[in-house]
Amino acid sequence: MSIDRSRIPRRDFFRHSVGIGTSALAIGHVPVGMTQMQHDDSTGVPLIITSHSNDTGKEAMRQAWDILNSGGNALDAVERGANVIEVDPEDSGVGYGGMPNEEGVVQLDASVMDGKTYNAGSVASLENIKTPASVARLVMERTDHVMLIGTGALDFARSFGFEEVDLMTEKSRERWLVWREKRSDRDDWGSPDHLRKPGGEEIGSWEEGVDFHYGTTNVLAVDSNGDISGITTTSGLSFKINGRIGDSPVIGAGLYVDNDVGAAGATGRGEDVIKCCASYYIVMRMGQGRSPQEACEDACDLIVHKYRNINPNFFPSEKFVAINKNGEYGAASMGNNRGRPRMTVRSPQGLEIYEGSTQYTG
Repeated sequence: MSIDRSRIPRRDFFRHSVGIGTSALAIGHVPVGMTQMQHDDSTGVPLIITSHSNDTGKEAMRQAWDILNSGGNALDAVERGANVIEVDPEDSGVGYGGMPNEEGVVQLDASVMDGKTYNAGSVASLENIKTPASVARLVMERTDHVMLIGTGALDFARSFGFEEVDLMTEKSRERWLVWREKRSDRDDWGSPDHLRKPGGEEIGSWEEGVDFHYGTTNVLAVDSNGDISGITTTSGLSFKINGRIGDSPVIGAGLYVDNDVGAAGATGRGEDVIKCCASYYIVMRMGQGRSPQEACEDACDLIVHKYRNINPNFFPSEKFVAINKNGEYGAASMGNNRGRPRMTVRSPQGLEIYEGSTQYTG
């Protein structure tokens, strides 16, 4: 069903749009014939990308592309794409079904930035709302603030009629219970050095049945008018300390947009991203003439060089994605066990899975 946002009060709009739920995730009709390919030049605009490369990411790009391809704006497109991912109960890193904090509570963070107006909004530690990206957009459009957190963010969402639900699924609850049983010094109370064992072995995913991960998605777009928008949304570090906020809701860290240049987003360990203002840095590097791919690699260099001065065995686990105003894009990540970073791209040339570069593999 097509909804004209300009004619429907935002309270009523969200009663319609936030209900995309499982119907939006009938992913059996994802376009076929998608192949991995290396980006060599501008694909032109409009363009939209997400750091998710699974079936849900493809469906998110299909729905977002419908907006862009019909002349819609980048802001509406990135919100639609983010919502599709947020309401997927099988995604353990974003929205509904996301991994909880140490107390078994799912707390969500999200940010949005509109390049056309140079305005931004974000929410952090938001509970009970499936689509924090849409709440962040309301913060941007209906207040003169940038960030709302915790109960304040929840009260704000309630005032616009968002439905409250238990964000924990049976899958995420089971993983949390396993973590509680095996909880040790591998939790997030230690110093940053606890993320690396002696000799450089990474502590992380699925060790002894415990799923430690940083789950996030970025959605970035440039529309036919050349306007750029972006969203970053996440459930954050699994089993985090109650109230921990990473980079995702921090403008300049987890997301940054400059309508004259491009946009960038980050996933991974947010503490590292915050300290180097990574997304802002990537966009500034593009403004200095670097391609999106080169700028993402520059951000990896920046973080690793800072850490290696302190701990030569320390490897942060970040992934960056970026687009520019010309329709070019790129992705880069730190060395990890997941291989090269992948993202889903939708452009006038079709849907593709792009593989970026992996920096510092050893």
